[in-house]
Amino acid sequence: MSPTATTKPWINPYLAILVGVFAVSFSSILVRVCTAPPLVIAAYRLIFTFCFLAPFTLWGGALSLRGMSARQIGLSAGSGVFLALHFVTWFISLKYTSIASSVVLVTTQPLFVVLGSWIFFQESVPRKALYGCLLAFVGSVVIGATDFQIGRQAFIGDLLALFAAVMVSGYLLIGRRLRHGVPLTGYTFVTYGASALTLSGAAAVGGVAFYPYPAQDWLIFVALALVCTILGHTVFNWVLRYVQASVVSVSILGEPLGAILWAAVFLGENPTPRQAVGGGIIFAGLYLFTRVTAGVSSPRPLGEGQG
Repeated sequence: MSPTATTKPWINPYLAILVGVFAVSFSSILVRVCTAPPLVIAAYRLIFTFCFLAPFTLWGGALSLRGMSARQIGLSAGSGVFLALHFVTWFISLKYTSIASSVVLVTTQPLFVVLGSWIFFQESVPRKALYGCLLAFVGSVVIGATDFQIGRQAFIGDLLALFAAVMVSGYLLIGRRLRHGVPLTGYTFVTYGASALTLSGAAAVGGVAFYPYPAQDWLIFVALALVCTILGHTVFNWVLRYVQASVVSVSILGEPLGAILWAAVFLGENPTPRQAVGGGIIFAGLYLFTRVTAGVSSPRPLGEGQG
């Protein structure tokens, strides 16, 4: 249990982690079967998430909003822009490449978080963590080379997944700094709101229709918000009060495994042997990386914003 915990949780935190990982693992398959454009899927995911959470924030967390400075509000909004770019580029990647390649590559975002921390905040990186980075990079090359042989579209999808990992890293870096002095309710209200506005504005400017879509798509929009975002990432934030960040960080690596399993069961999309090898190398590198860096710093949950 974390030393910061002051009250007894109403549910076992480790059971909650399993629920969160299970919830976020459905994100990629829901995006794949949705007929709406990726920009619309991302927009409605954030719109519904904001609408579901806003009443609770305004009812119980209004003071946290009024206590935010203009700079904190601006940075929170900037964080939301990064989150918007993450979602839309990742969702587009799922239309180009396999679920296995996309979810594994987007999970490499912890590497970019620490790289950004080193560049912008002068935080040191342990040598063992660099070995984990190298392993993950090798695994990414294996997957990329495999998909390049499959076709140009698959390779473009891989690059988009990596770009999505970079974008969510910007979201996490800003959030990690702000959360030292900004309550979670105020931060998420501004961040999710700015993200929803960014995606909606981009869709409007691009002439992408917000309707009509079949009933199945609307159910997917709601499921992405309620299940993958609120029941997934919000649960991870809650769990951090009771367990070490390293436990959450490593557990979230189970998300791609669940996504690959659902893709195989429901879509008949099985990873190729080289994708499996590349994914295994990435998981090994990320496991080493997160275990080492968790003892140095305590960033926000590494899975938040993806999935």
